[in-house]
Amino acid sequence: MENKLYLVPTPVGNLEDMTYRAVRIIREVDFLLAEDTRTTGVLLKHFDIKNKMISHHKFNEHQTVERIAERISSGESAALVSDAGTPGISDPGFLLVRECVAKGVEVECLPGATAFVPALVDSGLPTDRFVFEGFLPPKKGRQSRFQELVEERRTMVFYESPFKILKLLTQLAQFLGDDRKASVSREISKLHEQTVRGSLKELIEHFTQNAPRGEFVVVVSGKD
Repeated sequence: MENKLYLVPTPVGNLEDMTYRAVRIIREVDFLLAEDTRTTGVLLKHFDIKNKMISHHKFNEHQTVERIAERISSGESAALVSDAGTPGISDPGFLLVRECVAKGVEVECLPGATAFVPALVDSGLPTDRFVFEGFLPPKKGRQSRFQELVEERRTMVFYESPFKILKLLTQLAQFLGDDRKASVSREISKLHEQTVRGSLKELIEHFTQNAPRGEFVVVVSGKD
């Protein structure tokens, strides 16, 4: 393996979404960086991969990125995986990539699984121009972000947990209007995958009557 940092997407649901190339790289690199070694351990066991893992998550990445970049620069190869999806997309990855780029370390991101693309395409809303918002700030800056999005004409994509999905939909309706078209996808690529489409008002009613479960991607049409 070349001494570089590989960003390796992992399945957001179905393990069959793992690519042959991703399996090979995780198996062959000198060391593997994992957001949660327990979660990644299940993946490694499924594909019969035996490689040493190093914990790399949002609580320790500020302290470890320089040392990891130096190891790669010295001749080792490394792969970074998050619990699900593509590293760096609402998951750890950016800080390490930035450090590697600054040190002249080669970085390569494999194409692969991410939750928002299937949700966007399934939504039935315009896909030619969109803005990815990910998780909105929980408190500070949240209201101002909604105010900025009032004039957004591109399709908007958000991530949310089942515990806050109704709060997000309600706030979107308050700022954008309860008749704004939207789509909510949950459990993408899993057994109980579901997409519900309608106005924000209709989606609020749906998830008020049906207890939210799973991880959510919310897609909202832009201003006409």
